[in-house]
Amino acid sequence: MPKYTLKEKVLFGSIHINMKKLEKELQGKTVLITGASSGIGERIAYLLADTESHLILVARREEKLSVMKEDIEKRAAQVSIFRADLRNHEEMERLLAFLHTFPQGLDMVVNNAGISIRRSIFESLDRFHDFTRTMAINYFAPVQLLLSIIPLLQKNKGQIINISTINMWMIPFPYWAAYQASKSAFDTWFRSTEPELNATGISTTTIYLPLVRTPMILPTASYRSTPAMSPVHAASIIAKSMYTKRRTYTPWWLVFAQWGSILFRSVWQRLAPAGLRKKGDNK
Repeated sequence: MPKYTLKEKVLFGSIHINMKKLEKELQGKTVLITGASSGIGERIAYLLADTESHLILVARREEKLSVMKEDIEKRAAQVSIFRADLRNHEEMERLLAFLHTFPQGLDMVVNNAGISIRRSIFESLDRFHDFTRTMAINYFAPVQLLLSIIPLLQKNKGQIINISTINMWMIPFPYWAAYQASKSAFDTWFRSTEPELNATGISTTTIYLPLVRTPMILPTASYRSTPAMSPVHAASIIAKSMYTKRRTYTPWWLVFAQWGSILFRSVWQRLAPAGLRKKGDNK
């Protein structure tokens, strides 16, 4: 486990993985991981390297995927890599065609690929693409992917693991309209389809993560001193859900944040604009 500050230890605790259960669960199975070349996706791929599974790693950086394949195949897992930008229609179609070449189907999908953007709405007035590109990867891409491969998962009574954010359960924050709207869209889609998927034997899991210290948060300077979960810890939570089949994961303190969002909503709506005006005056 990573080195945490005292505050991070309290917020995130520790997690134990039963490697024997994980190895037994994944033996001979095929696991698709999107956004696999960095951050959480990379860590989960390396965490599964000692299992006798077949990992399909998808990301935009083919060179990085090739290095990962070489590293991981020195251990127990087999690896297939596929370079694709899931926002690109042609590349997505090629990926789907590739996935349908596996006669054994798929056993698990880790929907991890995503993009984050922090920008004031007034800085996006002439940047509609901020919203289209965010929706493209955080919502449309996983919907298109799953619509195609659900039959492959149904064949093996597989599992879909969606990597989401705790923001789904709290008051939306300023500057994050594009990101939060796109993540909310897929979260709603996924929760709506869960009963149908579960009825056919497909397990569904949503991992609601707090801030994770990945390359995706680097552009936001304020996050450098904010408590954040490590990618290794996040990957461990995901791996554990593969054998527990737990439907959701949330940090222990999220329930208090949810109650705060309900009880103090009106206070937030009064104070937030004043705080933003003051911040603007200090620029």
